[in-house]
Amino acid sequence: MPCNRQGRAAAATVASMSENSKAARNKQLVLHGFNQFAAGNIDVLRTLLHEDFIEHSPGNPSGREAFIAFIAEAPVARARLALKRVIADDEYVVMHYHMVTDDDPRGVAVVDICRMIDGQIVEHWDVLQPVPEAAQVPRGMF
Repeated sequence: MPCNRQGRAAAATVASMSENSKAARNKQLVLHGFNQFAAGNIDVLRTLLHEDFIEHSPGNPSGREAFIAFIAEAPVARARLALKRVIADDEYVVMHYHMVTDDDPRGVAVVDICRMIDGQIVEHWDVLQPVPEAAQVPRGMF
């Protein structure tokens, strides 16, 4: 019996390492895409987004080509993006960043949640919060 328990523990460790590797790969893909997009390369989305990409944000279209056309005209395409943290777990990658435009110097705190399959984003959710005056958040937003 002890051998069996050890075998199960070893299998669980290997499975966990495999999942961690999957999370690390997904994190690297999303980070590369974020950095390229932040540098002005919108075309990076053509390889990063799955053809049948699903967008969960109200008013934003689903589908890779429709979403790229939409995002190319959205303020985020011309914004300065400062990544603050990235969290990856299995097929999900979460990014927290500060988005600033010329029209809004305080900017917006953004959280993007991406679900990855086979190296592409298949689903996306986001949460946006305007950054208030510093006095309202003494410890900062980020």
